[in-house]
Amino acid sequence: MAYKVGVIKGDGIGPEIVNEALKVLDKVSKVYDLDFSYTDILMGGISIDKTGEPLTDEAVKTAKAQDAILMGSIGGNTTTSPWYKLPPEKRPEAGLLRIRKELGLFANLRPAMLYSELKEACPLKQSFIPQGFDLVMVRELTGGLYFGDRETKEIDGKLVAKDTLTYSEDEIRRVAIKAFDIAEKRKKHVTSVDKANVLDSSRLWRKIVEEVARDYPDVRLDHMLVDNTAMQLVKNPGQFDVILTENMFGDILSDEASMISGSLGMLSSASLNETKFGLYEPSGGSAPDIAGKGIANPIATILSAAMMLRFSFDQDKTADSIENAVKQVLKEGYRTIDLISDEHTGVVKRVNTAEMGDLIADRIV
Repeated sequence: MAYKVGVIKGDGIGPEIVNEALKVLDKVSKVYDLDFSYTDILMGGISIDKTGEPLTDEAVKTAKAQDAILMGSIGGNTTTSPWYKLPPEKRPEAGLLRIRKELGLFANLRPAMLYSELKEACPLKQSFIPQGFDLVMVRELTGGLYFGDRETKEIDGKLVAKDTLTYSEDEIRRVAIKAFDIAEKRKKHVTSVDKANVLDSSRLWRKIVEEVARDYPDVRLDHMLVDNTAMQLVKNPGQFDVILTENMFGDILSDEASMISGSLGMLSSASLNETKFGLYEPSGGSAPDIAGKGIANPIATILSAAMMLRFSFDQDKTADSIENAVKQVLKEGYRTIDLISDEHTGVVKRVNTAEMGDLIADRIV
């Protein structure tokens, strides 16, 4: 099978960590007889430096011609970088917002997994995570409060601000379908998170999710209020498989889930549209302070490549091989610096960015 992969290496540590993910994909292509063709796409600060724009029309056209996009990190130091002296629409992150819109990326996937070898890095009590956890947050990405009408005006001499939370049934249905499709590849359990005891938008959310659930009789559906979900994530995260929620709730809950996983360097993500197309990237930032030092953790980007294989290319076996290789490397005690804590009790073998990529690629079978 042949696949066209757009590659956005981005800024800061982006090129370093993307190179390691490509190294792993090249090993996968040899072991599983797949053909990946890579096309570089400029976006973010590097695109500003070379073209004056965070994302050009030509880059958008190139991105649309790919089967999927693998991305590093976008942006720089917001205090010192000249990029942040530009108008907001010319800054690096504007490219990310535009590409999401141009590609119709409405569903954001944020896995949160605690490897048994990294329990020391988890801030939760060990009694709360006896078996670890492995969940996926599915967040609606292009609707809700963040995209509703808003205004600030003076009424009777006082400033009044208003934001509007709006969802259509079509917006809800399409992200719910994504969540149930993903659950069928996992433990067949969806927890839909809302605030249906207060919000009309949440009551519609719950109604449409229940309609979608009828088409997935083998997937169990639970509903949970967002405040209870926030509590349950730190009390018993192992109860969750796929968490489905709207934009603002997902923004908050996915950050909570990322913190209990121990390190941002382990957290992959994906943004999907209504086809199999997706943009895959690590959840962490560009970390310009460590760029070029060879100490960045590439695992999140490598796991993002595994997500690309699973969700855009339906290559579950090859995705499993990458995830198993990561587990094996961690089991053998190899760590980049962010994964080494004072509380670590096992034998640790510190490695740099390229060495971690090599170790994972070597264990692809």
